[in-house]
Amino acid sequence: MPVFEYVAIDRAGKSRKGIIDADSARAARQKLRSDGIYPTRLEETHADEISERPSRLQFRLPLQRVRRAELVSTTRQLATLLSAGLPLVSALSGVLEQVKRPALRKVLSQVRERVKEGMSLANALMEHPAVFPSVYTAMINAGETSGTLELVVERLADFGEQQLALQRKIRSTLAYPLLMLIVGVGVVVFLMAYVIPRVTQIFVDMKQELPLPTTILIGVSELFQKYWPLAILAIIGCIFAARYYVKTDVGRRRYDRMLLKLPVVGVIVEKVAIARITRTLGTLLHNGVPLLSAMEIVRSLVDNVVLRQALEEARQEISEGASITAPLARGGVFPPSVIQMISVGEQSGNLEGMLFKVAETFDSEVETSVTTFTSLLGPFMILFLAFFVGFVVLAVLLPIFEMSHLIG
Repeated sequence: MPVFEYVAIDRAGKSRKGIIDADSARAARQKLRSDGIYPTRLEETHADEISERPSRLQFRLPLQRVRRAELVSTTRQLATLLSAGLPLVSALSGVLEQVKRPALRKVLSQVRERVKEGMSLANALMEHPAVFPSVYTAMINAGETSGTLELVVERLADFGEQQLALQRKIRSTLAYPLLMLIVGVGVVVFLMAYVIPRVTQIFVDMKQELPLPTTILIGVSELFQKYWPLAILAIIGCIFAARYYVKTDVGRRRYDRMLLKLPVVGVIVEKVAIARITRTLGTLLHNGVPLLSAMEIVRSLVDNVVLRQALEEARQEISEGASITAPLARGGVFPPSVIQMISVGEQSGNLEGMLFKVAETFDSEVETSVTTFTSLLGPFMILFLAFFVGFVVLAVLLPIFEMSHLIG
């Protein structure tokens, strides 16, 4: 359905602007007038593009997409308004007044109009799968069915804030090593492309036998100068070939399996995935979503193919009457400690509570692992850079020492 942006005057003579969806411009004007709003300007926009997967144009203009932080903030505002006793439509209108970015405003405007027409909030959100993930709509649906929508929206806000906080912690912790990597690469390129060729040319012109480090440095510098375009093209080609291979079923499976088996990074990736799986599953179960539906939603949210297959096999066995613990254990993907905690939760009838404990434990372990990894990575990169610079200095000074010895 088309969406229209309007500038209007209300019955009190105040200027108003907003977004409304209708079948046509005429229908939009009638809708506004029935609410006591008289439009002075009405322009059609295309909000339906937002509800689809990002197109090439949207990829080039990332400001047009809805960010996770925006969605979490909007959910928190909606939870606050619903907890204050406002009806759903009024709460959505209140949230719309706070939203600044046009992409999210258009989507929420469509959602509000659908709710006004009598559609449930969950079904209205399902029309925009690129903005509202399946876990979001499933919890909203469970909240509407059980009559606890305001409580579910508040839990959704808590869930989103926890996920966002963990993501920000990981990014902030990795910022320093990434900066060190960029600086290190920049220093190496500067030395190899500008400094070393000018210094070593002096030794080449002398036509004397040079020490081995100096010979190696000159050879590497000449290779870098002659073939750096080919090296860059080869690197780009390898990246594109690897990305194409990873997009295939076999390549994706091998990549995900290799990622989980990496010495340090694999442990962090596994812990992040398990924390997300258990927290999402616990949140869904706690809000009344059936176990099979919750397993399907969680499976669709997991990026790693190996973990996704383990969850799918577990879901199939659960649908046949098995408990959740046995198929997860047979998958061989989840650590024994996770299996044991889930088993205790299942036997005690507090599965969702135990899942939350697993998520909290692994969130803490992820933070510790990332901090330890980055604390070791920084000094390692400094040592590597110091070794390279030391080798360059040695290769430059050795011929100078030999020449001074001969002169003396």
